[in-house]
Amino acid sequence: MHVELVAARASATAAERIVVLPGAYQDSGDALRAGFADAIRERGLPVDLALVDMTLAHVTDRTVLAQLRALALAPARAAGCERIWLAGISLGGFMALLYMARYPAEVDGLCLLSPYLGNRMILTEVLSYPSLADWYASAAAGSGDEWSEERDLWGFIAQHAPLGPRWYLGFGHEDRFVAAHRLLARQLPMSAVDEVAGGHNWPVWRQLWDRFLVRLEPAR
Repeated sequence: MHVELVAARASATAAERIVVLPGAYQDSGDALRAGFADAIRERGLPVDLALVDMTLAHVTDRTVLAQLRALALAPARAAGCERIWLAGISLGGFMALLYMARYPAEVDGLCLLSPYLGNRMILTEVLSYPSLADWYASAAAGSGDEWSEERDLWGFIAQHAPLGPRWYLGFGHEDRFVAAHRLLARQLPMSAVDEVAGGHNWPVWRQLWDRFLVRLEPAR
């Protein structure tokens, strides 16, 4: 794993840091080219940006979570960072949620841009119940099968719903994962959700990133 730090000020660590986890087959350069760092700089936000490159092998075996802790979050805290956001795009959103579920005290906020939230079978199962809480209360939530990790993730969401204001969810209404996004959106305050035109791509994610940053300033 490689972590590229884009500091708000070269001489000091900002009190706030956003750790960006890319989607599958993406890297830190994609977020830079999409203008994620430029958007922070243009607003003059005192926020450091940490762009993570994740190898597919480490994502597959989940060692990426321990690496994130050792190479991104722990160094940020050691440097004096007071608030850390995990911002995950697509599969990176899934990893951000897994990290939050495993180390909830270490993350101050989540920014999820079109996150992958599990396969269609799990979503169909959850949506067959009147609510996420009803699904979680059923035996289905505890079923041990090959999709247990995705069940556990939705179980984590169900346990903590309604989710707090330090969560942000953005997605396009033509995204291929939109049904899952809308299910997650129902667990969040309306003010923490943006649904915009478009699909699963960088122009949409940049638009959502801008909207997230608008919310970040008053939240600080």
